[in-house]
Amino acid sequence: MKKLLIANRGEIAIRVMKTAHKMGIKTVAVYSEIDRNAPHVRFANEAVYIGESPSNKSYLLGDKIIEVALKMEVDAIHPGYGFLSENALFSEKVAKNGLLFIGPNAHAIRIMGSKLAAKEAVKNYDIPMVPGIDKAITDVKEATEIALKMGFPILIKASAGGGGKGMRVVEKVQDIASQMERAISEAESSFGDGSVFIEKYISSPRHIEIQIMADTHGNMIHLFERECSIQRRHQKILEEAPSVILTPELRAKMGKAALLVAKSCDYVGAGTVEFLLDKQLNFYFLEMNTRLQVEHPVTEFITGLDLVELQIRVARGEKLNIAQDSISIKGHAIELRIYAEDPLNDFLPSVGFLETYSPPTGKGIRVDDGFEQGMDIPIYYDPMLSKLITYGANRSEAIQRMIFAIDNYHIKGVKTTLPFGKFVCQHKAFISGNFNTHFVKDYYSPSLLQEDMKDKAALAALVALKLYLEDKAQLRIPSISS
Repeated sequence: MKKLLIANRGEIAIRVMKTAHKMGIKTVAVYSEIDRNAPHVRFANEAVYIGESPSNKSYLLGDKIIEVALKMEVDAIHPGYGFLSENALFSEKVAKNGLLFIGPNAHAIRIMGSKLAAKEAVKNYDIPMVPGIDKAITDVKEATEIALKMGFPILIKASAGGGGKGMRVVEKVQDIASQMERAISEAESSFGDGSVFIEKYISSPRHIEIQIMADTHGNMIHLFERECSIQRRHQKILEEAPSVILTPELRAKMGKAALLVAKSCDYVGAGTVEFLLDKQLNFYFLEMNTRLQVEHPVTEFITGLDLVELQIRVARGEKLNIAQDSISIKGHAIELRIYAEDPLNDFLPSVGFLETYSPPTGKGIRVDDGFEQGMDIPIYYDPMLSKLITYGANRSEAIQRMIFAIDNYHIKGVKTTLPFGKFVCQHKAFISGNFNTHFVKDYYSPSLLQEDMKDKAALAALVALKLYLEDKAQLRIPSISS
């Protein structure tokens, strides 16, 4: 592999390019109109314009991207995450054009892209699954009968869904009709597929995911877990590795289950198997993400492995030269997704101009970003500005480094999730490890964050005044001699 095209933008494009350059592979960036001067464009060896700013006129144009790849004589395409990363047709077309797709084959993407198909694939492997129905449903009467047998609360989920879209928790029978209608409508608009199914709702779960890697020679390993329970609107915002709640025995058991899920669809490459963990530490298969995850850096920190490098090597047909028993967990890592969102206003997007953008530096601090000072935040894409990752010898050290890094991450012009991240890291529930996916609902409110920010601002003002008075007391004005 001599040249690689990255079919993505922003921080993930730069992240992939860094590893490619380290491996001596030249890179080609693609960009939309609004990204013409973006950092990922300048970071690549070559860059090609592919269309207007909206993603459906640029980054989602699979045929256009393949056309560019062929013209630029690249050997492979890395899709990053989002956009075309889990598009089976795109993966198929890349292969048909004689290019390597750095990800699984279309067969695995199709199976795991449908929650119902995924359930069907893994049911013969004795993997625990959340009780529910294994078929799409649209009839309210039938849904009501199923819910009454299953018992409330229930969860209505889009089969083709992800990121919390097309998902509704129902606690009362009279709400089934309205919530089904909303779930179907949202699924249709988000995924072009209105299929929904019903599961028993697991109350107060932990969201645990297992990173796997598989090659084309039948070798497969897992790289331990990531704790992803701190979420807003069913979407992750803070992740860590390892999880404080898993015992070595449970970790091994979940790792084995994750590898069986991958085996069920003949998986190749990097993938993530997601589980729900209940209060009794029973785990249930949720879904598999057939791509690199946003939160992969925490796994890289605790294992010392470069996941993008492993992806590229596997795509080149190389054997995994890592045995399961040779991998161990070293230290602790935490990642905070820095979104251009206002945590004081229901995490609504806060697009605008980056007047100030100065990320932190220091031991155990990593920032993956694709923005810089003086840029506008586009309205066309996901509002994530960067990922802030901290690493320590233990969890306490990683948390303290995260607080330090947040305090030294200076952004002006847009609201961000930085204050929320600090709120989490200083909250006793998070520090104790006694939390679940309802952390935001149970512990967070804008008024609490506002009060916390006011207290800190008042303290900073007092410190500044104290320093001023001390400086003034030390000031000596020379006398004027006549």
